[in-house]
Parts: sequence; C-alpha cells; structure tokens
Amino acid sequence: MNLFRKDWTPAEADEWTIHDTVTVIISPVIYILILVGSALAALLIPAGFAALAVGAVLFVVMVKIINPKLSATSKGYEEKQKEYLEELEKKVKWED
Repeated sequence: MNLFRKDWTPAEADEWTIHDTVTVIISPVIYILILVGSALAALLIPAGFAALAVGAVLFVVMVKIINPKLSATSKGYEEKQKEYLEELEKKVKWED
C-alpha cells in the first residue's frame, strides 16, 4: 500500500485506512519530540536539537500522508454543502 497516495475520492477518504493508523501513531511521537526537543534545546543540549529535527521531519511526513485524504474529504463536504444551499434556495425563493 502506498503511504503517499494522492488520488482519493471523498468516499474512499472517509474510510479508515493504514494512512490514518500511521498518522495516529506518529502524531503523539511528534508532539513529544517537539516538547522535549524544545526544552533540551533551550538548555543548549545537542540532543534537543536532534529531537527537534526528527520531530520536524516526522511532521512533514505526517502531513504528506494525511493531507490528501483531508483535502478529498473537505472537497466532498463542500460539494454536499453547495447542493444543500442550492436546494434550500429553491425552497425559500420568492415567486412573483
């Protein structure tokens, strides 16, 4: 399975996949690395800078994995909202 898949339909993006699982696993790791890395870097400890670098790389990987799914889901909701607003406008439109 391609973790960096970019072509999602809104229906496919709404399903739970390995992409979501990987994101759920690495996101707390990113937060911990950034938190600990910031504290250590503030004390000028070299391991802090390394932790910040690893956290930044993992963040970029996470965004590249999950952003196409989020964009497809968002596009699907935008289309549904547009259809809903058009239907609502037809129902409440004043006729002369």
